[in-house]
Amino acid sequence: MVSTGGRSPSVDLRTALFEGLAPDGGLYMPERLDLLAPELLEGLRGAAFSDVAEVLVGHLFGDDCAGPARDGLTGALDFPVPLIELADGVRVLELFHGPTLAFKDVGARFMAHLIDGYLEPGTAPLTVLVATSGDTGSAVAHAFLGVEGVRTVVLFPEGGVSPLQQRQFTTLGGNVSAVAVDGTFDDCQALVKGAFANESLRASVHLTSANSINVGRLIPQMFYYAHAWAQLPPGAGPPLFSIPSGNFGNLTAGLMARRIGVPAAGFVAATNVNSVVPEYLETGVLAPRPSRRTISNAMDVGNPSNFERIRALYGDDLGRLRSDVVGSAHTDEETRRCIADVVDRTSYVLDPHSAVGYLGLEAGHRRWPQATPIVLATAHPAKFLEVVEPEVGGEVTVPARLAERLDADAVAERLPADPRALEELLSRP
Repeated sequence: MVSTGGRSPSVDLRTALFEGLAPDGGLYMPERLDLLAPELLEGLRGAAFSDVAEVLVGHLFGDDCAGPARDGLTGALDFPVPLIELADGVRVLELFHGPTLAFKDVGARFMAHLIDGYLEPGTAPLTVLVATSGDTGSAVAHAFLGVEGVRTVVLFPEGGVSPLQQRQFTTLGGNVSAVAVDGTFDDCQALVKGAFANESLRASVHLTSANSINVGRLIPQMFYYAHAWAQLPPGAGPPLFSIPSGNFGNLTAGLMARRIGVPAAGFVAATNVNSVVPEYLETGVLAPRPSRRTISNAMDVGNPSNFERIRALYGDDLGRLRSDVVGSAHTDEETRRCIADVVDRTSYVLDPHSAVGYLGLEAGHRRWPQATPIVLATAHPAKFLEVVEPEVGGEVTVPARLAERLDADAVAERLPADPRALEELLSRP
């Protein structure tokens, strides 16, 4: 693994996993993204998601991921990721069949299994620090719940996640602590980055991050791009992936998947009004700014961390990036109308984030008209009842594993957006 900062030495997977950020403040990413052999790629057709993951783990990591860390690794991904064709010909990659009903389960469960496999008995307790604007917190909390030797601390913007999302990580207890920050997701993310830059804190507290700044969370997201292509019928045009985007880990993983040979015509970076990246693609000016709250809250990011990886992947060549990615930004009003329109035409219920992805297809189709349109459905609509039900004109069924959180006791500590306050909290025994 190498750092996007370019000033730190390359490291192995285990080191990158436990460090989170590189010493130079950059983000780790694979040093090489070699092409899959044609026979390996073709062999993915018809395979289960866990089997696709097994092939790509071997290709990407080889002997770098072996022993206890590799044993049963793909068992962490024992849920389906189906590609559903709607009545209008659009296909939806359903990424919400994991334990917390969101795509973040893929990266979080994979990473938790890796860390559990690499941890050695008797080592200092590990604190997994994560900032969430929605689904990351619940996915990481559930993935690490009960893992011996690991404490998980989830920072979330108070009032900035949906009620059901919040209950998913504030009702677990055990080795999971939820912290409501008086601020935005960007404040939470800045606190996490500041903690990793705090040398005195890291000397006393063994920290790693479970946000997608950690390469162990990012890489497994490549697997479902390969799985989506492998589910297309023979003769279908190459996929056009429209990706609901906030911190841009999902798009980064898709671009890396294409780099190793997974077929893709192109990608849409679909955002809500937090449209820093679509504006960059249009103007060439990257202008991070404070995030604005929307109904697609997991995408309320004004300074997306993973865009640093995308720029590194493309050598900061905007022209090359524009050849593969178009941007598309949408308001809450457009998102609500999309949910209502799609259910009316196809009977399919989208959550607000997936609706933004659906809206992005128009921009993608103009660029790649012969491609097969695929929307990444990143969360189950039941996680956003207050938004979805008025638009679909009826009740949305709440899956049992989400409903059980409704009656559990919720506990969250409040914290100002102050690095000193977080340092004090993390330093407690």
